[in-house]
Amino acid sequence: MAAWALSFGVRMQTTFRKIAILGKYQISPSQDARKAARAVVDDVARFLIQFGCEVVIEAESAENLDVHGYPLLSPREIGEQCDLCIAIGGDGTMLGIARELAPYGTPLIGINQGRLGFVTDLPLNHYQDQLGPMLHGIYDQDLRPLIYATIEREGEQIFSGHAVNDVVVSRGAMSGMLEFRVEVEGQFVSNQRADGLIIATPTGSTAYSLSVGGPIVHPATSGWVVAPIAPHKLSNRPLVLPDSSKISLKLLSGRDMSAKFDMLNMPELLIGDILHVERSQYSARFLHPKGWSYFAMLRSKLGWNEGGS
Repeated sequence: MAAWALSFGVRMQTTFRKIAILGKYQISPSQDARKAARAVVDDVARFLIQFGCEVVIEAESAENLDVHGYPLLSPREIGEQCDLCIAIGGDGTMLGIARELAPYGTPLIGINQGRLGFVTDLPLNHYQDQLGPMLHGIYDQDLRPLIYATIEREGEQIFSGHAVNDVVVSRGAMSGMLEFRVEVEGQFVSNQRADGLIIATPTGSTAYSLSVGGPIVHPATSGWVVAPIAPHKLSNRPLVLPDSSKISLKLLSGRDMSAKFDMLNMPELLIGDILHVERSQYSARFLHPKGWSYFAMLRSKLGWNEGGS
């Protein structure tokens, strides 16, 4: 048992009474991989039970990982009933449940079972040392505003959704460039030809936007990144806009076009469709270990210490 737990007493009253666990189940279909993922879920559940917490498992995680012995809840039920959700996996796992829990304000802690893990803080190999104090209220809180986007076709709204990272309009693998018109607050910005356009939150600035040359934006910044994908003109550069801005993108030409919300495929887009983007009324609520530093995270994930003192 960790030294801090011995000093406080493992049965000390926790801040969170009912805790949901979401496991990474979009993984290799091999039995060994599923067995390993199931073992992690069971280990975290047993750790929480030591503190007197009531543990539930997200239903799809339990089904796909063959986890038994715990109550099962849907994401909506987790939002309505639980004090905390622990997501085990990579950033994709964390972002998926963050979208669903944001309307309920349910806090999230991420245990990194993936690769980079920009929003999953706790290392899998010694998560207990950091998770234990957090269960007793020793943590930093980080609110990440979501994007709310709608798709308009011939004056009618055909789709709406939220994104934690980004909304992306892009072409298919075999089609040519898209042409689109960008407006901000009703003011014309530009007509562009490119493979697509990314509208990213500060959280999403370290995702797809970063790979096309967009800036890294501190999560406390109230802004969007608007970044073209492989633009025809090199003078078309990423923009940083206040997140109070309402952005519209109208498709002028192209084929095999789609919109993705946090890289989830949405209905096919047609010429004349308009994507409207604004700040959501909801925010994802991430909890980090006490003393968490965004810059330390970047140094670790991006290798900025290499060659330094």
